[in-house]
Amino acid sequence: MDRFHELKAFVAVVEAGGFSAAARRMGESQSAISKAVGSLEKRLGVALFIRSTRNVNLTDQGQRYYDRTKPLVAELDEVDGEMTRTTVDVSGLVRIASASTFGRLHVLPLLPELLARHPGLKVDLILSDFARDMVDDRIDLAIRVGAVSEPDAVVRRVAGTPLVCVGSRHYFEKHGLPKTPGDLVHHNCLLYGGLAESANWPFVAPEGRFSVAVRGNFSSNSVDAIRTAVLAGVGIGMFAGLSLVDELSHPDVVTILDDFIVDVRDVSLIWPKRRFIPARVRQVTEFFAEALPKRI
Repeated sequence: MDRFHELKAFVAVVEAGGFSAAARRMGESQSAISKAVGSLEKRLGVALFIRSTRNVNLTDQGQRYYDRTKPLVAELDEVDGEMTRTTVDVSGLVRIASASTFGRLHVLPLLPELLARHPGLKVDLILSDFARDMVDDRIDLAIRVGAVSEPDAVVRRVAGTPLVCVGSRHYFEKHGLPKTPGDLVHHNCLLYGGLAESANWPFVAPEGRFSVAVRGNFSSNSVDAIRTAVLAGVGIGMFAGLSLVDELSHPDVVTILDDFIVDVRDVSLIWPKRRFIPARVRQVTEFFAEALPKRI
């Protein structure tokens, strides 16, 4: 008997709650479904269900088998569905994860064009300054700024953005303008990360690369909060340049120490580790791979 048919019959019984309901779902006879599941149990050498006259319940082995095989059946169904559709018919849900500030400034403005190109597409945009677990959170595509620490993920770098160190004109009028990175130890530096007491900011000099341990009276896990505090004259911040699209042209914002900063942060598109990537996810990835570099 076809092993995939056995597997689909098993999943159908679990999800439909019984053999009769599974047979109706699959358009087959109840005896055919029962035979397929029985063949599967014989091949595996375990009982997958506890059967009674009224109920069909999974055994412990059956539950484990279902948890492992359900994603495989879903992916195979997805592949079958793609093969029956044209490549231009991009439809369905795509869950996209992005850092909050980057998503607001660079992803959201592109969504109207993406959805206009593919009317059947649905986008669930998850904005968070913490890297989400792509598998556990069922994320199809992540857009990240900076290093990616997922060795098994598929990572596609699409752009780069330089680091910039900035403060407000009001702050520098009160506290002076740092001339060298070492001067930062005498300034109020605003720290990204939340609950941070200090941070090492990277710089370069003719002698090579070095870092300066900076401190301040305000830290946050939100880039937007640090940006707002800088504009309010609270202190100095270091950002990826793409986070300051409007601020860098603001008359009250001053960039400092440009000659000492050479670091660039990558902008990457990331797929989770899986055997099959749906066409809609590939199409959305290609869209952002083309559109994001034009904005950054």
